Amino acid sequence: MTSTAPTTPVRTRFAPSPTGYLHLGGARTALFSWAYARRFGGTFILRIEDTDLERSTPEAVQAIIDGMQWLGLSHDEGPFYQMKRMARYREVVAEMLLQGTAYHCYSSPEEVEAMRERQRAAGEKPRYDGTWRPERGKTLPAIPEGRKPVVRFRNPLDGDVTWDDVVKGPITISNRELDDLVIARPDGTPTYNFCVVVDDWDMKITHVIRGDDHVNNTPRQINILKALGGTLPQYGHVPMILGADGEKLSKRHGAVSVMDYPAQGFLPEAMLNYLARLGWSHGDEEIFSMEQFCGWFDLDHLSKSPAQFNPEKLAWLNNHYIKLADNERLAALARPLLEKEGAQFDGAPPLAQTIALLKERANTVNELATAVQMFYRQPAPDAALVAQHITDAIKPALQDFAARCATVEWNKAALGAMIKEVLAAHTLKMPLLAMPLRLIVAGQLQTPAIDAVLELFGRDVVLARLQNYLS
Repeated sequence: MTSTAPTTPVRTRFAPSPTGYLHLGGARTALFSWAYARRFGGTFILRIEDTDLERSTPEAVQAIIDGMQWLGLSHDEGPFYQMKRMARYREVVAEMLLQGTAYHCYSSPEEVEAMRERQRAAGEKPRYDGTWRPERGKTLPAIPEGRKPVVRFRNPLDGDVTWDDVVKGPITISNRELDDLVIARPDGTPTYNFCVVVDDWDMKITHVIRGDDHVNNTPRQINILKALGGTLPQYGHVPMILGADGEKLSKRHGAVSVMDYPAQGFLPEAMLNYLARLGWSHGDEEIFSMEQFCGWFDLDHLSKSPAQFNPEKLAWLNNHYIKLADNERLAALARPLLEKEGAQFDGAPPLAQTIALLKERANTVNELATAVQMFYRQPAPDAALVAQHITDAIKPALQDFAARCATVEWNKAALGAMIKEVLAAHTLKMPLLAMPLRLIVAGQLQTPAIDAVLELFGRDVVLARLQNYLS
C-alpha cells in the first residue's frame, strides 16, 4: 500500500497553530511529513494556522520557525498564514451558500445551548438540531431583527464517513453523529475546520500526517472537502507521545519545547534521530542519518501505539553524535557557555583541542563545556585534597618531574615515557604521582589521561603551577 511510490506527486504539510512553542509532538509530525515528501521527491509545505487571534502571537510564530530551522526541516513552500487568506475563505463560503452546501443560521448561542441542554436531559447526544437548515417544504422561523447569522455546513444526514487511515486502519463515522458545523462566525471570520479544508484543497495536499487528537475533526473535514469537489488526501493519525510514567508528555516531564533542547546542549541530529524512532521503526536500526531515514521512511511502519519519551535514550544518542561532531563546531557551541562562567582563553590551549580530549564521555554540549573549564581557569583545589595528596613524601618525585619537564619533548608520548621514568626512579605507582599532578595543574582529581592533559596545558603553564607548590 504505502511502501510503494505514490502515483501522484506527494505534497505534505505541517500546519501548527502559533499559540505556544513548537513541542516535541509537533516536531515529530513535521519530521514524518518532511521525510515522506523527501523520500518521494515531493513538496513539503509549512502553514501557520493563526486564526485563533486571542492566543496566536508573533513570538509563537517565531518559536515555531526557529525550531524548524534548528532541526533542519526546510520547507519547499510557505510559510503560508491563514490570516492572509481571509478573502479566499470568504469566497468559498459564498460559493457554498449559492450551491446550497451551506446556509445561514440565526440561532443565538443561548438558543443553541438550550437545545443541547434539552438533548442531554433526554439522554441524547447534544448537537445543533437543524432549526435553520433549509429543507424542501420546510418553513423557516422569522429572522430575529438585528441578529447576524453564522454560516453552517450542510452535513449529510444519512450514510457514513469512511477513510482508510494509514496508521489506524479503516475508520467509519456515521453522519448521524455529526451536526451542521459552523464554518463562519457572525463577523464573517471562518472557523478552524473550514480553513484547514480550503487550505488542503488549494494546496493540493496528498498526505495529511498529524496527531491523533485530530481524528474527530477528520470526518467533518472529509465531508466539507467532498462538498467542494476536492480530492481526499490520505490521512494518518499518529498516537501521542507519553512521558516515562505513561501520562501525556507535559512540562512536568522536563523540556517539551524543541528550543529548550539546544539550550541544554543537545544536537539537532540527535533530536531528529530520536524523534524518528518515536512511533516508527526500520528493523532494529537505532542510529541513522537523516539521509538514511528519508530513504527508509514509509507510512506502513508508523506505530499504532503511543510512544514513550525516554530522556536517557536521548542523552545516549546525543553522546553518540557529540563523539562524531566536528570539534570546531562543538567549540563554537561551548564557547558562550564558558564565557558566561568567566573562562580565560588567552594563553590557554585551543578550545577545539580540549573538546577533542573530553567529548567522549559528554552527553550534552553543556556537560562538555563544564568538563573543559579546567583549561580556562586558575586551579583552586580543595585544601583537604592538597594536604592528602601533595605530601612531603611525594615532593621529591614532583621536583624530579619538574626538572625533567624543562627539557622533555612536549608531546603525549614523550610525557608518558617521562612519567614512567619518574615512577621507576622513586618506586611509585601511577596514582601517587598522577593525583598530585592533576590537583596542581587542573585543580581537580578527575581528568583524562594525565599525559594528554599535560600536553594540552603546555610546558610553561605546567612548570609555573608546579613551582607554586615546590618553592
